[in-house]
Amino acid sequence: MAFDFKKEYKEFYLPKNKPGIVTVPGMNYMAVRGMGDPNREDGEYKQSIGLLYGIAFTIKMSTRRPKGGGISAGDHQIDGYFDYVVPPLEGFWWQETASAKLNFNTAVDVLSEGSGRCKQNGIAYAHKEDFHWISVIRLPDFVTEDGLRWAIEEATKKKKQDFSKVEFLTIEEGLCVQCMHIGSYDDEPATIAMMHEFMEQQGYKLDITDKRRHHEIYLSDARRVAPEKLKTVIRHPIKRKES
Repeated sequence: MAFDFKKEYKEFYLPKNKPGIVTVPGMNYMAVRGMGDPNREDGEYKQSIGLLYGIAFTIKMSTRRPKGGGISAGDHQIDGYFDYVVPPLEGFWWQETASAKLNFNTAVDVLSEGSGRCKQNGIAYAHKEDFHWISVIRLPDFVTEDGLRWAIEEATKKKKQDFSKVEFLTIEEGLCVQCMHIGSYDDEPATIAMMHEFMEQQGYKLDITDKRRHHEIYLSDARRVAPEKLKTVIRHPIKRKES
């Protein structure tokens, strides 16, 4: 049976829809950086997803054997390879506009519904064109930087496409508050407000910085699942309040 990261590490991928505190260890990812509105059909964000999955399946299928056994010419043997389910798409998000920076590390600031704007610790949801993001997919431990480099070269050759934006990235999130958000991405502020209230009650404060970001893990395919049923893990870095 293929190794499934979501099932084996439920504390990181399948939290309850109530906030909880978690310590996230270092993980290796394939990553693509960019900016702009993620909803644009021809935008940079959707292109980044295609790049990541192109590499993800190049690695997963790298040792596929033909019917009848044996190894076909050109098969690449990765040391330590095991069969696995490709982990879910994830994203680290931030904005760098003046209005976002003003509220970057403050308490929740949800403006009136009629204003058409909603700011949440540096995220102005009505201004998606200002988003910066790092799209990532977790790498199995057997994939090294050299292994990812091979996959990029292999995918470029076979698919006749430029995969040079894909990079190897190690991220150690450490202490975080997280929650399963069920619903539209635009409805995230309500879940985030609940997360922040919980962390305050537990003696923590938000610790979003240039290196610790708003993090989302996408467990649903937005192309096939109704917005009100989307499942997204939301994670924010935190630290203990000073006594």
